[in-house]
Amino acid sequence: MNQIAIFWPMIAHVLLVYIIYALMFFARRKAVRVGSAKISQFRENRNEPPESLFIRNNLANQFELPVLFHAVCLALYATSGAGFLAVVLAWIFVAMRYVHAAIHVTSNRILHRQLAFSLGTFVLGVMWILLAVHLLQIA
Repeated sequence: MNQIAIFWPMIAHVLLVYIIYALMFFARRKAVRVGSAKISQFRENRNEPPESLFIRNNLANQFELPVLFHAVCLALYATSGAGFLAVVLAWIFVAMRYVHAAIHVTSNRILHRQLAFSLGTFVLGVMWILLAVHLLQIA
């Protein structure tokens, strides 16, 4: 498998981040338009209107665990360890981020969201183990 393939799930995750930014923009704009928020309250970002609270929280989530995802992908690529299994695991992680985000910004059902989060976290852990095994093999 071409090592470059590891970048496609990373790009897919970046696309998710931009989608969430767009959702937040439209939710905040609607909140201002209907009067449940004032534009001034976004200056210090202390009080999020209900219409965009889950979206803002999800956006923050995209800069937590996924940082480890991007780091392991880059490490796998840099050490020529981005094989078929690594790419499949990367796609599964990103798919779980999309599922987690969709749940978080809509129904926000905790049990469903937790399942997607847990599976993604497990897959990411496997990716780090894969990197460690790869590093031991090339040492």
